[in-house]
Amino acid sequence: MSTYFDYKAANHYTDYPVKEPAELMQFLMNRVSGISRTRAKELLSQRMVYVDKEIVTQYNHPLKPGQLVQISKNRHVHTLRSRWVRLVYEDAFIIVVEKKEGILTNALPGDRRENVKAILDEYVKRQSKGFSVHTVHRLDKGTSGILLFAKRRDIQQIFTDNWKDIVIDRRYIAVVQGEMEKDSGTVTSWLTDNKMFVTYSSVIDNGGKYAITNYRTLKRKNGYSLVELKLETGRKNQIRVHMQDLHHPIVGDYKYGSTVEDYAERSNPVGRICLHAFRLAFRHPITGEFLKFETPYPGAFTSLMK
Repeated sequence: MSTYFDYKAANHYTDYPVKEPAELMQFLMNRVSGISRTRAKELLSQRMVYVDKEIVTQYNHPLKPGQLVQISKNRHVHTLRSRWVRLVYEDAFIIVVEKKEGILTNALPGDRRENVKAILDEYVKRQSKGFSVHTVHRLDKGTSGILLFAKRRDIQQIFTDNWKDIVIDRRYIAVVQGEMEKDSGTVTSWLTDNKMFVTYSSVIDNGGKYAITNYRTLKRKNGYSLVELKLETGRKNQIRVHMQDLHHPIVGDYKYGSTVEDYAERSNPVGRICLHAFRLAFRHPITGEFLKFETPYPGAFTSLMK
């Protein structure tokens, strides 16, 4: 399956050199003749304002002397088009996207398979040559949902060093096999990979990484359960292994919990792993603004519960 892109570059700008420190909104109000506050907000929301050739939408973005503010004479159109990735949010520092199931978040060196990072690298390079994105967190190939990338390496490092303080809410929705016994609960264990890169769980400290998953059962129907999962830690394969620990493996996940016979007959009725990252909420690493992004539950999930 090929990925395609459609790019539209704005050809005409008005330049405004920055001579003294200021926030972007105030700079626009002071420098652009006859502009109203409403119009300045429109320029930002319509992605028509650039700072040093990067689109900026934050009204309180800090400016420094020597920088160049440009206003496009044409409304900026979202330029990322991909059958794998939908652009949700972008500013000078971060990109939030929704990925489909079936594509890697990123690939190891030498791996030429399509991945989200490569798609976004191509996208930002068209905006500013030489730029690339930096992975903040990952979703498994079979998992869909919201992904966050940094546009600068130092922003990526801020997330890495302060993840627990910055990320406020990270939730998934899953359809699991069988009817959950409890309406809510918490699963904890230590997770370690074996030599075959399969993650296994231990209730005692085995030298692995401690993982905490909170769950809430939303619905039971047709031999399945719709479960909301909130992560307190973000370990590799955490949700998949913890649902296996509860003896309710995720529908479509033959790697963690389903037998081959069950996989063929029942555990993959919609042709994918039924796991979707539907919510991500965090403090912006630069502005401190609270940002929350959500996507609807996949229709295939809810169809199993009818």
